[in-house]
Amino acid sequence: MRPPSTPARRGQAPAEAGAPADAVSMVDRLAERDAERRAMARTRFWRRAAWATAGAAVVAALGWLALFSPVLALDPGQVTVSGEGTTIDVAEVRGEILPERGVPLPRLDTVALRERVLGLGGVKDVRIMRDWPRGLTVELTSREPVVAVPDGGRYALLDEDAVRVGTAASARNVPVVSVPLADDPRSRAALFAALDVMAALPPGLAGKVASVTADTQDDVRTRLDDGTAVVWGSGDRLELKARVVTTLRTAEPGARVIDVSSPDLPVTR
Repeated sequence: MRPPSTPARRGQAPAEAGAPADAVSMVDRLAERDAERRAMARTRFWRRAAWATAGAAVVAALGWLALFSPVLALDPGQVTVSGEGTTIDVAEVRGEILPERGVPLPRLDTVALRERVLGLGGVKDVRIMRDWPRGLTVELTSREPVVAVPDGGRYALLDEDAVRVGTAASARNVPVVSVPLADDPRSRAALFAALDVMAALPPGLAGKVASVTADTQDDVRTRLDDGTAVVWGSGDRLELKARVVTTLRTAEPGARVIDVSSPDLPVTR
């Protein structure tokens, strides 16, 4: 027999009556949290968008400043040129730079400018560097004459590479090389042999050379300012030959001819 049920007290709701209210409260809290997360996500999105926009604006401003603004525009008055030596006309160098006036340094084509300067007379090499904010530094290497070759009553001035760097009425304090200026292989070989000999001489001896002859590439001869003749022969073993000549000039100061074409068996007379 079932025990009698206990009647609920007045004012007390059954246990099941509170469940729907708790469920509704939980749903409301979840909805609020979801709304908060969406609001925070939107805030982060717009904050990132603002930073990205500001960054893009800064980059654009810097790009304009570097590539188009006159702040970095080349001023020819702030161009420094050095190393012109005796054969380069600095005015011609500046003339090649002048058309670049007003070009911002980041946009300046220094490679093309270098090629134009290299095309000028007397220029062997050139280095061009930007000198911020508006200048350039131009360092030249000039082709200096080392010999003079008779040419129709005047003298062709040649550098160490046999490049003609000028013409003069006199030898201008450089040795006179008696070789033909023809383009045939024999004459060119003789000329280069003479230049090789001059390049191998120590400064103390090179400064005493008055003239050079080279009938062939194997018969180079020099005459010093005191009248001494030096027979070098070919361009082989020039360093040794130069040392032998220097030694013999000290050991035999009266020798008028020094033949070092065979440096192991030099001859003086």
